[in-house]
Amino acid sequence: MGDAHRVGVVGLGVISRAYLDTLVGHPTVRVTAVADLDASRSAAVAAEVPGVEAMSVEELLSSPDVDTVLNLTVPAAHAEIALGAISHGKNVYGEKPLTAELGDAQAVLEAAAKAGVAVGCAPDTVLGTGIQTARAAVAAGSIGRPQFASAVMVTPGHERWHPHPDFYYTAGGGPLLDMGPYYLASLVHLLGPVRAVTGAAGRLRGERVIGSGPRAGERIPVEVDTHVSGVLEHVGGTLTTITTSFDGVATTAAPIEVHGERGTLAVPDPNRFDGEVRLFALGDTRWRTLPPSAGYVDGARGVGLLDFVAADGRRAPRANGELALHVLETMTALLRSAAEGRRIELTTSTQPPAAVPLTAAEEWRGTGAR
Repeated sequence: MGDAHRVGVVGLGVISRAYLDTLVGHPTVRVTAVADLDASRSAAVAAEVPGVEAMSVEELLSSPDVDTVLNLTVPAAHAEIALGAISHGKNVYGEKPLTAELGDAQAVLEAAAKAGVAVGCAPDTVLGTGIQTARAAVAAGSIGRPQFASAVMVTPGHERWHPHPDFYYTAGGGPLLDMGPYYLASLVHLLGPVRAVTGAAGRLRGERVIGSGPRAGERIPVEVDTHVSGVLEHVGGTLTTITTSFDGVATTAAPIEVHGERGTLAVPDPNRFDGEVRLFALGDTRWRTLPPSAGYVDGARGVGLLDFVAADGRRAPRANGELALHVLETMTALLRSAAEGRRIELTTSTQPPAAVPLTAAEEWRGTGAR
């Protein structure tokens, strides 16, 4: 473990447990420090995990015992933490979105390039067998040339289950910036980058009621659009219609469908690592489930950080900053298009990351022969 890549975690909210479950004990990384605005949280993790030191945020960002800062703060703090880490010569891997504002995201990548450090960003669910098997099927020509796609995410809102859902309804939140990264990152993997967007948006009500936890019954303001729809024009010519909503109850729509000349592909929930990929080929009479053929088997939160560390300058990390920047511009452009009532051409682009070969759980978890 002496040569393991050292990781410091900033932000110990709900999602941090999933990351720690993946990272703690892995042979290639070592969690050395944790920090949170609530010092009792960092103290509790430090007491639970051997070798982890509880620090203030400022101490962690400058600590010589941290190589990469894992940024799990709320979206509004992503830029500040990332820039702070970069200023101390550290790599940054963050939760999605990259930042709450596009200009901040560009500043983060520019600062990282000047400092010679790397930036990575969730989601890493797209590296699991669900999206990667679908990507392999498209690449193999199973549906012919893709013509159009749909992406649909509908929920009644995270305040029903999250004890502190405020940030979902402020800048950097809303259904598109919260859940959209899973869908848009998947669409880039499947169909390539986006060149232009047209959007429409609205909100159902001006406040929400927390449904669980110590603040149950408390009303919180809604400052962002809670339903966003739009059309994405991919560079390759494919058109995607996308809907993300905190204003519905349920849907029977597939999370993602890709329609081609010779078939239709039903893609599983991109907020999961696995799920069935189904193909209906032209001339068939039923859907056929494709066996997993690519991706990290039994993937878990943090596999993108492991991939980020394994890249080590030899290749681009798959959950990389350039992809996250392009996804963020796509989302902010959709919101701007909705507000201004016009089509918007994007200024960024990206290449789909390298496909993930079928990789056994024992291999990526470091528990078996490598």
